[in-house]
Amino acid sequence: MKEIEKKRIQFIFIFFCLAFTAVIFKALKVQVVDKEHLLSKASKQFFRERKVYPRRGHIYDRNGNPLAINVRTYSIFAIPKNIKSDEAYTKIAKIIPDVNAKELKKNVEERGKFTWIARKVSLTSEQFDELKDIPGVYGEEIPKRFYPNHELAAQVLGFVGVDNDGLSGLEHQFDKELQGEPQIIKYVIDNKGRPVRFVSQNTGDRAKDLYLSIDKDLQAVAEKHLKEAVEEVEAFRGGVGVMNVETGEILAMANYPAFDPNDPTTSESIHRKLPFVSDPFEPGSTFKLLTVASALEHKIVRPNTNYYCEQGRLKVEDHIITEAESRKKFEWLSVSEIVQHSSNVGTTKIAFDLTFPKLKETVVKFNIGEKTGVEVPGESRGIFTDDKNVSPLSLSNISFGQGVATTGIQMMAAYAAIANGGNYVTPTILKVDDPNKVVKKRIISEKTAEELTQMMVETVEKGTATQGRVPYFTIAAKTSTAQRSDASGMYKGYIPGFLGYPVGVENKFVVYVYIDNPAPGKSYYGNTVAGPVFKKVTEFLLYKNKEFEKLAENNEYKNADAFDSVKVTQSSKRTFGNGRIPNFIGLDKKSAQNLADKLGIDLVHSGIGVVTNQSIEAGGTVSKNDVVKLKYTPPTYE
Repeated sequence: MKEIEKKRIQFIFIFFCLAFTAVIFKALKVQVVDKEHLLSKASKQFFRERKVYPRRGHIYDRNGNPLAINVRTYSIFAIPKNIKSDEAYTKIAKIIPDVNAKELKKNVEERGKFTWIARKVSLTSEQFDELKDIPGVYGEEIPKRFYPNHELAAQVLGFVGVDNDGLSGLEHQFDKELQGEPQIIKYVIDNKGRPVRFVSQNTGDRAKDLYLSIDKDLQAVAEKHLKEAVEEVEAFRGGVGVMNVETGEILAMANYPAFDPNDPTTSESIHRKLPFVSDPFEPGSTFKLLTVASALEHKIVRPNTNYYCEQGRLKVEDHIITEAESRKKFEWLSVSEIVQHSSNVGTTKIAFDLTFPKLKETVVKFNIGEKTGVEVPGESRGIFTDDKNVSPLSLSNISFGQGVATTGIQMMAAYAAIANGGNYVTPTILKVDDPNKVVKKRIISEKTAEELTQMMVETVEKGTATQGRVPYFTIAAKTSTAQRSDASGMYKGYIPGFLGYPVGVENKFVVYVYIDNPAPGKSYYGNTVAGPVFKKVTEFLLYKNKEFEKLAENNEYKNADAFDSVKVTQSSKRTFGNGRIPNFIGLDKKSAQNLADKLGIDLVHSGIGVVTNQSIEAGGTVSKNDVVKLKYTPPTYE
């Protein structure tokens, strides 16, 4: 009995050993001997796998206007061995635009396998169904990125590739958030040779929409006037930016020339980036304000401190420092007048009293030489020396904006800190939901900010920035006419700029405009080239924000010229005492009605915009039953 049991165990052991050996042999054959043959066979059954992002997140401006959306398109492909006749190519060519039957047939037959016929083409559902009815022709519904405003904010938005991957701009910066999670689509061949589509269980969503700080209307106005300025002086390019000084929100930002992200291949690559953020240049005279800010902060000067400006020529080492305009031969100027007249010699002398270490201490606080952190790819940190001290000539050059390079976004953020009373705020391209959570860092005192603002106001009123005046408003600004360095490091050409902000308004913002390299023989001064763009953009935003509603409560105005489209017929006063008609010219409907209600005057309104005509002249007497008829016309920004 024991002998039988022993033999049974031996038999079972031998059987399992033989079975295990067979399994190892089979695995060896599959994994090694028949590997290539089996892989080839499998590839014929499973011929395609791809990731599809069903809904890329939309991009909107701050008011919910669409800037980047998705539209339905179709991608069509062929499996050559399943195409039964040449008639299929003819049918395809009739349905899909831009497809040539002969060329398609040649391409499909040469490949002999999966072949794209067309990708992301616009078709009706009926056309798509017709294509699927053709043997050997298959398709997928694929979302395609569409930019409904074409060139508007194109360099900020960027664009996507054929597979909806973000390739530049915000599309690239926020690609992961916008894409969401993909669906995996696989095609396998069934036993009859037909492709069968399998889709993963993942819903392929969770894409996030982006709400930008950009104001679509302001962006359009800024781009329009920038384009006009660049083309008028035949410049290489230009840039413009508008920033809310309290929240850091970028309300508009663009460079011209631009491109259409719906078809980026039709433009040069240089036009697809955003130089306002990526390309630093010597800022010129707009940098002088930072030198003066440092001198005020370190109590080296006061606004009325006087400097002798050497009649426009100062020898520093072996170099002669001159004024931007050689005919200017300034003698004694106060610090305020040095800013007002943009004196290089005066700024140099302030810097010499200040010394470089103290200047650098302040400049670094303004984030010069560092990225601002705005959420746009490719931002440059600019160029600012790491040296603890520099030569007198270098200090002179840096003090008035040479030997240092900044981007448009850096200088705009620096001036925003002055405009808001001395706090640095990081620029952002995303809409701020809660302004109270914005991080602010004090970099200069409120007193210094106020003194700098007053200096810039005088610069606009009677200095080098007169083109920035906006009727009824007080504007603080600084111009620049910076020399432009070329690829060899030599100076050739100019970059005129205009940087400033309105004073005493509820919605505070700063505007920066520069025009890069006007053609020889064309004007190249910041005041005459960039100033008009600054004025038009600033004027539009003040009007859009209805800032002049407060004008009815004021009696006197600085710079009280009429809007460009309104005849200068009004007095600098609004009211003339009881029983007399006030001056309604230039007011909007709400402001005019508020003023009339205060004085007990009945009005009849006609038109939209601002008042351009009133039936009873300002200062005239009014009886109890008189009605004043007001005619309104939209203001223009010529």
